[in-house]
Amino acid sequence: MRIDVLGAVRALRADGTPVDLGGPRHREVLARLVAAGGRMVATDTLVADLWAEPPVRAVGALRTFVAALRRAVEPGRPPRTPPRVLVTEGPGYALRLPRDQVDAHRFEDALARARRTPEALPDLEAALAAWRGPAYADVTGSLWAQRERARLEELRLEGIELRARLLLDSGAGAELVAELGAHVTEHPWREPAWGLLARALHRAGRQADALATLRRARTMLVQQLGLDPGAELRRLEADILHGATTLPPARTVWTAGVRLGPRTTVELARTLALAGGDALVHSRRDRLAAVQAAERTGDIALTARVIGAYDVPALWSRADDPEQSRAVVAAAERTLTALGTDGPAELRARLLATVAVESRSADLSGTASERAGRAAREAEALARELGDPALLVFALNGVFLQSFTRPGLAAARDVIGAKILELATRHALPNFAVLGRLVRLQSASALGDLDAASAHARAAERLAVSTEASLVPVLTGWFRARVTAARSAEPGGPTAATAAAHYRAAEDALAGTASMPGLHRGLFALALLGLRLLHDRPAPTDPALDWGPYRPWTQPLVLLARNRVEEARTTLAAAPEPPLDHMQEALWCLTAHAAARLGEHRAAARAATALRTARTEHAGGASGLLTLGPVARYLKEAEKCAAQG
Repeated sequence: MRIDVLGAVRALRADGTPVDLGGPRHREVLARLVAAGGRMVATDTLVADLWAEPPVRAVGALRTFVAALRRAVEPGRPPRTPPRVLVTEGPGYALRLPRDQVDAHRFEDALARARRTPEALPDLEAALAAWRGPAYADVTGSLWAQRERARLEELRLEGIELRARLLLDSGAGAELVAELGAHVTEHPWREPAWGLLARALHRAGRQADALATLRRARTMLVQQLGLDPGAELRRLEADILHGATTLPPARTVWTAGVRLGPRTTVELARTLALAGGDALVHSRRDRLAAVQAAERTGDIALTARVIGAYDVPALWSRADDPEQSRAVVAAAERTLTALGTDGPAELRARLLATVAVESRSADLSGTASERAGRAAREAEALARELGDPALLVFALNGVFLQSFTRPGLAAARDVIGAKILELATRHALPNFAVLGRLVRLQSASALGDLDAASAHARAAERLAVSTEASLVPVLTGWFRARVTAARSAEPGGPTAATAAAHYRAAEDALAGTASMPGLHRGLFALALLGLRLLHDRPAPTDPALDWGPYRPWTQPLVLLARNRVEEARTTLAAAPEPPLDHMQEALWCLTAHAAARLGEHRAAARAATALRTARTEHAGGASGLLTLGPVARYLKEAEKCAAQG
C-alpha cells in the first residue's frame, strides 16, 4: 500500500486500486499522521487539529476514525492482533510506513539527494512529476495542513529550479524555456529563476531574449521591491553582453537548495523564515551567508539593506544560534560605523533594530546588554521620525526583546505588545500582529490573567491561519498546558498527571517543528519541575530529562530530591544570577526555594531582593509556556529564611 498527499489525500493498494478511507475527517487523521513523518501525534494534538471547537466526545470520535482507518489500511489483519501501520504509541498514534510508500516523503528524499549529487536528477524528475495538485488539497481550514502546504510548495519550487540548474549545468536545457517562462511569471520574486530562464534562452541561441529577460528582472526587482539585481544576474548579463558562447554554472552563496544571492528579495526571505521548522533554520543560516557576501562587495548601502531586510518577528529572549546572532550583530555594527551618524536614517534604523533583535537578552551581559538597549531605543526614535509603521514595529520588536532588564516588568511588556498590535493591525502587518498577540499573551500569563491570555491565544491562532505562522499553535498548545498545570493546583481542578500529559503533548509538538534550541532545550523538564512544586512534591530525578540552559538553577532541587544535601548546597553556591530573559523570575524562585530548604541565608536574601519587584507575577508565566506558581510564595520563603540569618 502507498499513501499520496501531493494533491488530494488518497491510499492505493499494491495493484493501484484505491482504498476507501472514509469521510473527510478520516482522511484528515491519516494526512495529519503522514505530516508527522513517523513521529507520534498526541491525542490532544489530533483533537485540536481536527476541531477548532472540539465537541464533548471528540476523543471518542477520534478513536472511531482511527479504528475505521485501521480496517481500511490493514484489511487482512486478524482480530486481536496489534496493528502494524497505524499504531498506538504512548498518548497518541503514529503511522508506520516506509518512506518510499508516501509520495511527500519520496519527494523530500529525492530533493535531498539531488542537492548532493547531479546523478539523482532522474529521481527528482520522477518525484516532481508525482505532484497532482497542492499538497493536502482536500484538507481545508486546518492550520497544520496550511503549514504543510506552504512548506511543501516551497520545496516544490526549489525542486523545479534545482532540476533546471542541473540540466543547464550538464549542457542541456534549451527545452526549458517555456517551462521557466511560466515559472517566473507565476513567481516573479524568485531571483534565481530569472537567471535560469536567461541561461535557457542563451542555450537555445536566443541571446537577445536572454538579455531582455535579465532587464525585465531588473525592472521588476527595482519597481516592486526596491532592490537591484544580485551579483549572479549581473554576472550573467555581463557574460552575455561580452559574447560568451557558454555560460558558467551559477556561483551561489546560499545553501540548503535555496539558491539566492546576497540581494535576495525581501518577500522570499520572509516566507522562508516564517515557514518555521527547517525552513527557519535554513533561512537564518543562509541569511548570514548573504550578509557576509554583501560585506565582501565593499558596498556599504548594499550590506545595510541585506542586513536590515530580515525583519522577521522574534519572540524568544534566547537565540537559536547565539554564535550566528553575534556574527550578524557584529556585521550590523561594522556597517553602522561605516555609514556614520549622517548616513540614511532608514538604513541606520534597520541596522539598529537588527542589533536589538539579534542581541537576545539571555545571551548578553554588561556592556553588550547596555549597547543593545541603546540600539533599541535609538531605532524606535528614528522609526517614529520617519513615520514608517513597518520599520517602527520592527524597532518595537527590538525594544520588547531588550525589556527584560530586571524581574517584574510584565506590565511594561504588555504596553509594548499593545503598541505592536495596534500598529500592525492598523497598517496591515499581520506577521507583527501575531507577535503583538503573543507578547500580550505572555504578559497576561505573567500577571496571572489567564482569561485575557486565552483570548490573545485564540486571536493569535486566527491570525496564524492567514500568515501561516507555524509556531503559533505550538506556543498556544504550551500555553494551554500551562493553564492546565495552574488549575491542577486548584480544588476540583484536573489532576497533576493530566497536566503532565498536556506538557508532554506540547513538547512533542515543539519537537516536531525542527531543532530550535533557543526555545526547546530544557523546557519540558522545567515545566515538570514547576508542576511538582505546585503540588509540593520534590523535583523529578529522571536522568533522561534534558535541563538544557536551566541546569545551574534546577540541580540544587534535583540533588535535594536525591538526598544529596551537601552537593545541593555546593551547587546552589555556584549558581550564577539568572540571565535577564523570559525565565528570570522562575529561576530566581528556584534559587529562593532551594535556599530556604537548605537554610542558606545569603542566597535567600539575594533572591528576595531580586523578586520583590515581581511579587504580583507568576514564576515562569512570562514565557507563556509554564508556571511554578505565584512569585509571592517563593518571595515569602526567601524573606523568612533571610531574616533568620
